[in-house]
Amino acid sequence: MTTPDWYVFQGSGEPHEGIARLPAPPPWRDFDGGPALTETPPLGTESTRRLGIRGSRALAWRPEELELINAALYLRRPLLVTGDPGSGKSTLAHAIAHELGLGRVLHWPIVSRTTLRDGLYTYDAIARLQDIQMAKELGERRSTDIGGYLRLGPLGTALLPYERPRVLLVDELDKSDIDLPNDLLNALEEGEFGVPELQRIARTQSSAEVLTDDGDRAWVVAGKVRCKAFPVVVMTSNGERDFSAPLLRRCIHLDLPSPQNDEWGAGRLDAMVRAHFGDDDAEYNESLIQYFLQSRPGSLRAADQLLNAIYLTQEAVRDSQPDRQRLAELLMRPLDHGEHGPR
Repeated sequence: MTTPDWYVFQGSGEPHEGIARLPAPPPWRDFDGGPALTETPPLGTESTRRLGIRGSRALAWRPEELELINAALYLRRPLLVTGDPGSGKSTLAHAIAHELGLGRVLHWPIVSRTTLRDGLYTYDAIARLQDIQMAKELGERRSTDIGGYLRLGPLGTALLPYERPRVLLVDELDKSDIDLPNDLLNALEEGEFGVPELQRIARTQSSAEVLTDDGDRAWVVAGKVRCKAFPVVVMTSNGERDFSAPLLRRCIHLDLPSPQNDEWGAGRLDAMVRAHFGDDDAEYNESLIQYFLQSRPGSLRAADQLLNAIYLTQEAVRDSQPDRQRLAELLMRPLDHGEHGPR
């Protein structure tokens, strides 16, 4: 199938400069943060681990999925990705970063206690106070600049004024408490946030150098972080809760079906398996893919189970076919209670 010319993300798995062809944003999504940051950290090992990058192998994306992904890139809108565990939601963020050359994925895992501030920045006031006190007692002139005690979180780092957008993975947003999704609205809509600790000293110290989530340093001017290129935000949800209309209207919603319930499922799984294991033992791997897809309709299996089964049976019991099959079936039991295999 020919890829439409307007696609920036092609789903090919081949790195390219498509992000440079992205047109200017809509006027209502144009941001002017600065001073501009031109360098981003290289693609992280987490992306390599998830994608199993081998040459140009790529996951199989349906045409409508590619359309929605590219719509989010053009409109500078967050992508809300829903689907069962193992359907490829988190992997999408790493695939975008790899193909478009956008560097390390900024990962913000969400739990029930997560607050917006956790994603924006942390400030270690106690450590600064202790250092100031120790410097006085020892008569030293050590730096206790406030910026040295501030660290931007994944969201805060993503909103720095990079020339090229960073990729931010907000993982399992449905695990948050009821307030966090709505608290995100302002930062995602305005593309900026303030750091009160820096704003209070802005008259005497116009800028401060702070630590980023990458472990690098960046300057924050006048106590405010504002993006230049809106980040590629991928927010995942396992569908455990509904989100408010204000959040939904600010996102592009992409639902990834379980491979077992999707006509593209076999191709997607085959691409995933080949990316991690190559063509070694391809016939046996294909048989496990077919077994994975044959469970009772509505039962739940995760792609991680398939990858675990292939790896273990290749490394541990490769020479005994009965043991390989038995162990693979044991590892790929449906996650639902009361279901133990295909019927």
